[in-house]
Amino acid sequence: MIITVLILLFALLIFVFQHPRYGKRPSGERLALIQKSPNYKNGKFENVNFTPELAEGYGYFNIISEFLFKKVDRKIPTDLIPSIKTNLLELSIDQDVLVWFGHSSYFIQLEGKRFLIDPVFSGNASPVYGTTKAFKGTDIYTAADIPEIDYLLITHDHYDHLDYKTIMELKPKIKNVICALGVGSHFEFWGFPKNIIIEKDWHEKIELDQNLTLYTTPSRHFSGRSIKRCNTLWTSFVLEASHFKMYLGGDSGYDSHYAEIGNKFGPFDIALIDNGQYNPAWKYIHNLPQDVIKAMKDIQAKRVFPVHSSKFSLALHPWDEPLIKVTESNAASENPIPLITPKIGELVELKNENQEFQQWWKGIQ
Repeated sequence: MIITVLILLFALLIFVFQHPRYGKRPSGERLALIQKSPNYKNGKFENVNFTPELAEGYGYFNIISEFLFKKVDRKIPTDLIPSIKTNLLELSIDQDVLVWFGHSSYFIQLEGKRFLIDPVFSGNASPVYGTTKAFKGTDIYTAADIPEIDYLLITHDHYDHLDYKTIMELKPKIKNVICALGVGSHFEFWGFPKNIIIEKDWHEKIELDQNLTLYTTPSRHFSGRSIKRCNTLWTSFVLEASHFKMYLGGDSGYDSHYAEIGNKFGPFDIALIDNGQYNPAWKYIHNLPQDVIKAMKDIQAKRVFPVHSSKFSLALHPWDEPLIKVTESNAASENPIPLITPKIGELVELKNENQEFQQWWKGIQ
């Protein structure tokens, strides 16, 4: 009887992992190209500096036990998260703006081009739908609300950044995909034409047009959509226009790469920096609150948009703690940097340094 149950469970797992949402591992010519990367060592991609999966003194058994049994007050908000439904379809292409969709998903218009970064509109941040749900009020946008996209940027292939359902619904609207090495394998598997996939290693330059240049830069994280990890690369981006520059950070723990990017490309008019879903146990792959303040200074940012919060609960902290801590720590720091903290859907004017934002999370339970 036990053997029969184990066989059935094994068969179920095989069936589940056959779903296209899991994507496809790099192989063939793509894998051969990956193996030539200086960032690919010992059969996987590695960070610039040694990055253990868990910090010293932590073990997987304790982490899993905490996730299953530890009670965290206000881990998920009971109130509706406030939002604004900006009509992106009627937005003039001449407006240089950003619209945040919660977590690390956002839309940019700059120099007449439209960018969409790490979109997740399915209401889930997990391959098992219904297990990591979006907070109430955060899922006001769907693929139908998005105009044609000149460049879809994907920082890495985790489910809270690369969502199969969203990507497939957006597919007819996407003109080009820009991602890190290996991630293009998922897109080809999902039926995207090979000629629209731009797949790069760190430290590469992509001339988008005469007014816009994109650079791929390191982050400190990991990747993977199944059991195997780090078979695709993770990245941050530098988006440069004439007299305007943005740092699009993706997920990252604190490390020397922030200062290196700041010294090479800074100062930045706006930097989007990972701030949320952190824990001391995985401080090497997600910034702790005090790290965000250091990263802001290192990257040489004039204004900072803290992201990776307010939509999904992926860590053991109150849902609003990342925003509370970053605003308080920034205010208490020497030479505070102006923060961009819009509601979901609120229009951010990229070149308006005087635009003010509310601390909209106050009073929400």
